[in-house]
Amino acid sequence: MTVYPELKDRVAIVTGASMGIGAAVARALGAQGCKVAVNYRRHASEAETLTAAITAAGGQAKAFACDVADSTQVQAMVDQVKAHFGGLDILVNNAGINRDGVSWKMTDEQWDTVIATNLKGCFNFVRAAAPQFREKKSGRIVNMTSINGMRGKFGQINYSASKAGIIGLTKSLARELGASNVNVNAVAPGLIETDMVATMPEEAKAKSMAETVLGRLGSPDDVAAVVVFLCSNGARHITGEVIKVDGGQYI
Repeated sequence: MTVYPELKDRVAIVTGASMGIGAAVARALGAQGCKVAVNYRRHASEAETLTAAITAAGGQAKAFACDVADSTQVQAMVDQVKAHFGGLDILVNNAGINRDGVSWKMTDEQWDTVIATNLKGCFNFVRAAAPQFREKKSGRIVNMTSINGMRGKFGQINYSASKAGIIGLTKSLARELGASNVNVNAVAPGLIETDMVATMPEEAKAKSMAETVLGRLGSPDDVAAVVVFLCSNGARHITGEVIKVDGGQYI
């Protein structure tokens, strides 16, 4: 593991961190010495297990329940993190869901829920955290998008639209916060071995894996390593970018 000493004691929020990619990011930041706020909505026991593991490994972490789609809850969580840890240095917007279906059969609930969680949830945290970053004149924001937000995906018009929106949000935010020395980037995973992927039909999973140049599934740790790098001084001159972690699935 690459060690970034400058990350020690930095305060990081990771949304949707109770499992999958979010949990891997939280563990990786905790291993770097960050104080990690683990956000979750439903999976309380998983979030508590994760914070216990980070603490047992010598890090600092605390779980915070919050629905990212609710702006009032988001503001309250950001305030609680500041009160508990003393500030905020890093925001990783990872929370996301899918409710797949073709456009002509998609319900309002399928559309609205995905957009509210994936895109509005990202905006809610950005809006709540930006004043702290601007006041400190420093910060790192990493937003989780997807290669399907770049290329589209049959049966995922809501998910792809939400992830494409995150790319536009990332680039606009990089322009808005650049003068405050805040770097804003996005990471676009391809097929990653998570619970979400585990529910895919085997035929669809095999087809997606065949698209990759490397011929394999990625792991949450593969994504976490890129997120940690973007939070480090090594990425001090990178902003407004979208970095794919997809094994060459979309070239």
